[in-house]
Amino acid sequence: MERKPLDLLIDTNGVWLSRNGLLHGVKNFEVSRNHIHITTDCGSRFTVRNSRRSRSARALRNNKYRKACKNCKLSDERISRFITKDFGRGSQARVLTASKTKKSKPPKAAVVKSVSSKANEMPPVAEAKKEKPVKPDYTPAQKKRITTLLSPADDLGSVKELPPFKELETELVKKRKQDLRQMYEDDRRHQLAQLERDISLFLIEKGFMEVRTSVLIPAKFIERMGITEEDPLYKQIFRVDENTCLRPMLAPGLYNYLHNFDNIMPDPLKIFEIGTCYRKESDGKEHLEEFTMINFCQMGSGCTRDNLLKIIDDLLKYLNIDYEVISDNCMVYGDTIDIMHGDMEISSAVVGPIPQDLDWGVNKPWMGAGMGLERLLKVKHKYTNIKRSSRSISYYNGITTNLR
Repeated sequence: MERKPLDLLIDTNGVWLSRNGLLHGVKNFEVSRNHIHITTDCGSRFTVRNSRRSRSARALRNNKYRKACKNCKLSDERISRFITKDFGRGSQARVLTASKTKKSKPPKAAVVKSVSSKANEMPPVAEAKKEKPVKPDYTPAQKKRITTLLSPADDLGSVKELPPFKELETELVKKRKQDLRQMYEDDRRHQLAQLERDISLFLIEKGFMEVRTSVLIPAKFIERMGITEEDPLYKQIFRVDENTCLRPMLAPGLYNYLHNFDNIMPDPLKIFEIGTCYRKESDGKEHLEEFTMINFCQMGSGCTRDNLLKIIDDLLKYLNIDYEVISDNCMVYGDTIDIMHGDMEISSAVVGPIPQDLDWGVNKPWMGAGMGLERLLKVKHKYTNIKRSSRSISYYNGITTNLR
């Protein structure tokens, strides 16, 4: 049969079905380019994608609902018009009903819901009590929702039997709302911004000067870093036009400062930058396309491996993060010192000089290290996904904001 657009189904039926099968009356709706903005008779508002194949479109075509919203006060005629409508299926609609018998609260596991068009076909409560509790079998979408609502403090592994999805979701939503209210009362600082401030103060006290450079850099800086078309990083660069791109690293700006400040500042020259970088990264628990880097470097005297590791050690102890050191090699800097927390790299460090120094006009020994702040937060707060510590409208300090 023809799949009618969602806006046409809403206009024809005059009703809306929520995810839990609650039937609302539609007071009005507006259609934008790709979305529908719905206001129900009870005052609820929904914004959904105008799709022929969405769950909402299928539900309205199938005419199935669990129960009608009491606050919408749908008339019997309006409901009847919806459930008897036929979109080419040649069959009557089914209504999902649940018992409304008033009774003392039975054990939660004993509540049984049936699919029926008549409420009197429900099994007696006494018979339902005899049934053994069944462990809920969450759908993939429900599992994803629960994972999103969890915080590092939650421990579902110790729960012998999980409750039904709706019950668990409601409890977790309540906890996350309380967490956000507590943050608003107690702190109000964003973790990523606070980490930037903490690291900045630490390095300034260590004698480093803070610099800020543009996120838009000449494309020739990429070539000067030794990155060619054959390198994987070359394909990860966001290009604004033929001559400009978003910086994939902070090094070009720092190289320019080392060159310009040479013979002006005292020896050794110490500078650092905290800023946003961009790469076309693949999806994963440790990668972002927009991420925050801290790079510090020292040029002149004292640029040894031991001195570099001492600064890194002091910083990570200051942040209360455990680590281990391994040797590695990368396409840009050659031999590197990688700082690992478990299987995740949290820093990469280098002791120069390296061949491309001459392309930047730098001819003195140097040392430096870079760290991803979102990775540091992921480790520090035990987040399961780096998106919880990123710039986002979906999370605030690791807590999902989708709590309605």
